[in-house]
Amino acid sequence: MEHSRGKFSSKLGFVLAAAGSAVGLGNIWRFPYLAAKYGGGIFLLVYLILVLTLGFTLMVAETAIGRRTGLSAIGAFEKLNHKFRFLGYLTCLVPILIFPYYCVIGGWVIKYLTVYLSGQGIAAAQDTYFSNYIAQTGEPLLWLAIYAGLTAIIVYFGVQKGVEKASRFMMPALIILSIGVAIYSVTRPGALAGVAYFLIPDFSRFSANTVLGAMGQMFYSLSLAMGIMVTYGSYMKQEDDLEKSVAQIEVFDTAIAFLAGMMIIPAVFSYSGGDESALNKGAGLMFVTLPKVFADAGTLGQIFGGVFFLLVLFAALTSSVSLMETVVSIFQDKFHWTRKMTCTVVLILCLIMAAPSSLGYGALDFIHPLGLAILDFFDFITNSVMMPIVAFFTCLLIGWVVGPKYVTEEVKRSSAFKREKIFVVVIKYIAPICIALILVSSILDTLGIATI
Repeated sequence: MEHSRGKFSSKLGFVLAAAGSAVGLGNIWRFPYLAAKYGGGIFLLVYLILVLTLGFTLMVAETAIGRRTGLSAIGAFEKLNHKFRFLGYLTCLVPILIFPYYCVIGGWVIKYLTVYLSGQGIAAAQDTYFSNYIAQTGEPLLWLAIYAGLTAIIVYFGVQKGVEKASRFMMPALIILSIGVAIYSVTRPGALAGVAYFLIPDFSRFSANTVLGAMGQMFYSLSLAMGIMVTYGSYMKQEDDLEKSVAQIEVFDTAIAFLAGMMIIPAVFSYSGGDESALNKGAGLMFVTLPKVFADAGTLGQIFGGVFFLLVLFAALTSSVSLMETVVSIFQDKFHWTRKMTCTVVLILCLIMAAPSSLGYGALDFIHPLGLAILDFFDFITNSVMMPIVAFFTCLLIGWVVGPKYVTEEVKRSSAFKREKIFVVVIKYIAPICIALILVSSILDTLGIATI
């Protein structure tokens, strides 16, 4: 059965949906954690430079490919060059693998939101609360299913009525909530030391790892190399200004990352008495350290704890919606199913694939591929291996096979391409080298081999 391809109703709809895809859990906890690890203000400065160059180039390329071909990743890459058909399948595999374990984390977020809404925030601040919870079997699976179901409902309603409409509500709400929590954080006693650490570049802290860390965060934060921007580009109207739209997405994404830093770093500085190591907690920063920060602030902290996890839920949903929409688009293009049937099939597959990641901290905790928990393994394979490979071959395809003109012509259909020269240089020379460095350093780091 043939299906009609949806379109965003306006450029604003595209920008909000794509920005929502970019803004996710990585912005809320991964960015502040990396900023603390790699020098605070100097990391922020390097990150901004990379977003404006490397990030801009890759996002323009993927969006232009989607809009010019009118297809999701498999069809799009095959249409560009049949020898790169493999790249389309590899690209599509990324969101198929990410979406299930992302829903596991989304379920954790809903759990913590309900904890704060029920006035149990003090309990969540206990040292073993998070580890005890994820070690359970039934409840994490329940919240996982609820989260995946919420995502499926939004995607079921289509591009305009589902993805775009949800993004139009959640993105402004996300910004307002972020500003509110950031104001709360910076007004805590001792928080200004954290503000200074985050905003003022200390060039003595600069290192090659700062660049690699910022590059990796930029790369993953902008939803690159997972077919999302190709899919969303295929829904974009021909007359919409592509270059300007990409720039606006970057502004949204960077603004949320910046606000996340202002929410978390000053608050943890205040709680820990300026101890930077308190930020080096990975996922535990959001589910272990921050509940302690909120508990330390009494009743007001409990209120802001609930607001914070509502904010995180919105951020998580905007990203999981884009992940599921990409998978749905792939299946529809391939099998020509109806959206209702496709959403149902994808949801069932998601729940089946997500179960091991959820159980990996409890019933299946004896399984450790590459020495990692099951969820961490999927995260490593997709983020540290598959995505850099996809981006690298995308650069080769555009830069050296079909030529940068393929993209620049598409951008110029709707506006002048002001950063055309930067785009050509980056896509042909700079991006492939940088991406190769990300891939090698990430793999060696996970294997415990020092790279620098």
